[in-house]
Amino acid sequence: MNIRFYNARVLPLSQHKVAGTQILENCELWVEGNRISYVGVEGGGACPLWDREIDAKGNLILPGFKNAHTHSAMTFLRSYADDLPLSHWLVRQVFPMEAKLQADDIYWLSKLAIMEYLTSGITSNFDMYFHPEMIARASVECGFRTVMVSSLNDFVSSLEEVERNYQTYNDYHELIHYTLGFHAEYTTCEENLKGIAMLAKKYHAPVYAHISETKAEVEQCIGRHGATPPVYLDALGMFAYGGGGYHCVHMTPEDFSVFQKRGLTAVTNPGSNTKLASGIAPVAEMIDRGINLAIGTDGPASNNCLDMFREMFLVTGLAKLRENNAAAVPADEVLKMAVGGGARAMGLYDCDCLEKGKMADLVMIDLQQPNMQPLNDIVKNLVYSGSKQNVKLTMVNGRVLYEDGRFLNGIEPEEVYKNANNIIARIK
Repeated sequence: MNIRFYNARVLPLSQHKVAGTQILENCELWVEGNRISYVGVEGGGACPLWDREIDAKGNLILPGFKNAHTHSAMTFLRSYADDLPLSHWLVRQVFPMEAKLQADDIYWLSKLAIMEYLTSGITSNFDMYFHPEMIARASVECGFRTVMVSSLNDFVSSLEEVERNYQTYNDYHELIHYTLGFHAEYTTCEENLKGIAMLAKKYHAPVYAHISETKAEVEQCIGRHGATPPVYLDALGMFAYGGGGYHCVHMTPEDFSVFQKRGLTAVTNPGSNTKLASGIAPVAEMIDRGINLAIGTDGPASNNCLDMFREMFLVTGLAKLRENNAAAVPADEVLKMAVGGGARAMGLYDCDCLEKGKMADLVMIDLQQPNMQPLNDIVKNLVYSGSKQNVKLTMVNGRVLYEDGRFLNGIEPEEVYKNANNIIARIK
């Protein structure tokens, strides 16, 4: 479809521009097919034939948020295993319940997560879970963009399966990509870790995993290998072609050096880390060191919601507490993390900003709400007072999937809710 937005405020978040968070007033944004064909003042250039024209009424259009770490299908464990330390939560609650899941369950549970992503202005996710065929099917049917990452560990999957999935899902559909990864050092033997490193070298591919999430994880890795997780994994050749880690809470100067040397991304997950008492990531120091940062919700079993607005506030709020500095990690840095930082982590370089030729993955924010007024600073409003109630429209790949509280991508909410509740009732 060809869609014209007019009478809009536009926040391009272009990486190459000095004023990366400069808002353009009285703008038009044109979408032809699945790409942006024009961003600028009204009346600029020859107009194509429009299938739809949308009066933004002064509301804000910006690139869609990137959920750079999640386990979507864990929606079935939302509010099921709460108020437990990470080790007990994972080993005694999560793993036994996951073992009861059937492949088709992943399809419905992923759809439930996608619905929540859309209500939060999230246009793509970096999803680590099993049964990738079901994740891909759900995403394509919903019109949602998903980058899957392998969840190899000593109990799930194999190196052969990871390589097969890498070949299959990087040539599957325009909305689907697949990245090499493994669950964590503490769940993956050295033989499998070396195997992932070999695949990374074979395909010149980045690798992602849970890294340095808890103090105990770091101490145990040092006990086993004499090094912290980033240093140990780098010594195996894991990051020859980049990648990064999820959480990155307990980091040493040597860990920072590995991330700098290899150009790795640290994906912070403040909601999950707060709820599981894992700690506060050293976001301010990573920014100072030039490390790429992205934001993820983690899975709905440990967060429990998939809300980028809450995560953005926690990123800056917790950083200010950690550094004892109210100026630490300002709003514009957080917004860049939630959009461009995530796009870089996920390899979605065509989805990082609003420019001609970029993919039409965007969100419209309703500024005509009490929490957005007055318009002293719209970027700060987004990060400090914004919420899901402000998401008026979410577009992925040039298609409006969510608008004014309605799902326009074929999803029947009642059917999804029914199946999700049937699944949990069956396996409890």
